[in-house]
Amino acid sequence: MQEINQYLAKTLKALRLEKGWSLDRAASETGVSKAMLGQIERGESSPTIATMWKISKGFHQSLSSLLEPPAETTSKTLIRPPSAQPGSLASDGAPISPIFPYEERFGFEMFELTLLPGYERLSEPHIQGVTEHLVVLSGEMELLVDGEWLPLTKGSSVRFAGDTPHGYRNRSQAPATFHNILHYRQDLCE
Repeated sequence: MQEINQYLAKTLKALRLEKGWSLDRAASETGVSKAMLGQIERGESSPTIATMWKISKGFHQSLSSLLEPPAETTSKTLIRPPSAQPGSLASDGAPISPIFPYEERFGFEMFELTLLPGYERLSEPHIQGVTEHLVVLSGEMELLVDGEWLPLTKGSSVRFAGDTPHGYRNRSQAPATFHNILHYRQDLCE
């Protein structure tokens, strides 16, 4: 987690300076307070996933680009053993692990999320044009799309517009784990 926070601090500051934004402007664009952004840039804070999504949307960046550098490979095959992947991000009841960070040539990023029992999160829309693909690996969960909670079980898969309000919840007594692929329109993260 410390490694991710250090990379985030460096990347956030570099993005802000590259855009010529003050902390005030960055706060206005992201909806994250100036104080929190300053703490993140100094490596003094571990932001929640909700805060990270606000930052990625405000800067028009993929979430994973804030967490780790893109893979450096000249090969068409990339193998990421568990030891080479960043650990799960601390979260508000839904640990999230990056699997494949965003790479412009592919246009997507992939995560594994685990919803702990009783967890519910309403997600703000992502950058316009984002499509999410979700595959339930274990447990039972519900996905909010188009204003309706859809029950999902192991093996269920869903594709939906990630640039609209959506949500995730686990009403069962056991964790639910799923893979989430976010596909970005080609012109979004440039």
